[in-house]
Amino acid sequence: MEYIAHEYQKQATEFLINNPKAALFLECGLGKSVITLSAISELIGSAQVKKVLIIAPLRVARDTWPNELDKWDHLMDLSYSVVLGPEDARKKALAIEANIYIINRENVDWLVNESDTVFDYDMIVLDELTSFKSYTSKRVKALCSVALHVKRVVGLTGTPAPNGLMDLWAQFKVLDGGERLGRYITHYREKYFVPDKFSQHIVYTWKPKLFAEERIYESISDITLSMKSCNYLKLPPLVMNDVFVNLSYKEDCLIKKFKRDLVLEFASSDITASNAASLSLKLLQMANGAIYDDEHDVINIHNRKLEALEDLIEAANGKPVLIAYWYKHDATRITKLLEGRVEHLNSPESIRRWNEGKIELALIHPASAGHGLNLQAGGSTLIWYSLTWNLELYQQTIARLYREGQAKTVVVHHIICKDSIDEQVRRSLNRKDVTQEALIDAVRAEIRGW
Repeated sequence: MEYIAHEYQKQATEFLINNPKAALFLECGLGKSVITLSAISELIGSAQVKKVLIIAPLRVARDTWPNELDKWDHLMDLSYSVVLGPEDARKKALAIEANIYIINRENVDWLVNESDTVFDYDMIVLDELTSFKSYTSKRVKALCSVALHVKRVVGLTGTPAPNGLMDLWAQFKVLDGGERLGRYITHYREKYFVPDKFSQHIVYTWKPKLFAEERIYESISDITLSMKSCNYLKLPPLVMNDVFVNLSYKEDCLIKKFKRDLVLEFASSDITASNAASLSLKLLQMANGAIYDDEHDVINIHNRKLEALEDLIEAANGKPVLIAYWYKHDATRITKLLEGRVEHLNSPESIRRWNEGKIELALIHPASAGHGLNLQAGGSTLIWYSLTWNLELYQQTIARLYREGQAKTVVVHHIICKDSIDEQVRRSLNRKDVTQEALIDAVRAEIRGW
């Protein structure tokens, strides 16, 4: 297929070519893969780069990057090897002579420290830079040990700081070795943050100092380009709809009792919460209508969300519907309710069938849908049966439908259990987005002709 680049895509490609260390904050649908591959093609063609390593989430490494390489005419001369599967298969893939090697992020530590191969890449692409936000993780430590000796490092994401500015340090340490935000997390914290919540000598959360946001953005702006789809793509409307369900008095009292006592006793088992984090997760389950007991058996609490889901599907009147769930028992109960009408989107074949319009009702987990999947051809309705605290996965899941190529109004329903933790989660998702919006706005690209 011929690639006819938009003006913003041309500028983003030029940005990667002109900046050996670069962060592209591109919202889903703007074509970050083809932009990056176009830059790689030019760099290889001009002998500035010989060997490229692309690190991505598993499904994206397996499906998206190979599909993009095979799709576009101007990339046909690029050879690639997909480094996935058992260790023997990965070693064979590394032994193949190619321009590009594609590996999943879980195997970064293996590649650097255990694969017995020379790390001789002169360009690294990190697809989903936020996968490298934890400075204590093996993958970050492994990459930091080699990235400084690599000529070019590119980080791609649409959600650079989903949970706050603290997430940025490790991401930019991988990119530039600490040149802009400091070599050590302690220095970064001391410079830009003050303790927020702590107990004795242990600090649990940090909050930015006055003007910290502006100074952080200024520090990274020379190697960072951001683009939001609403500024560059003509997308159809996005409609958010909150659907509230009410519990019975008995059901409401049961949840409130658990919240107060941190324990519920049933005839055959108990449910206990050992701390605030555990309580939060269990309250989310109860809001959905079922919960794992202490023996990991499922106890049904109510069917209110299932009833609302059934009503929303009926109102869709045969239009394809994507249903996002979080807990396994949610999927089990939904599958039972819909009596074989629903399919899981968990394989390349099921994703293909969805995009061909052959699946009416599809179940998807945000963790597997979060990055790289193109689902816009199959439908335009998303129902959040289970809410999640994870802003990044929340936004990325919506972006599977709301992206370039979507021709219809996208409707996102949130089924919310009234007066429950669901309402807190919904508010929290909105609040967390403020910091990220500010970051993206601070480094937004000025595109020629816009």
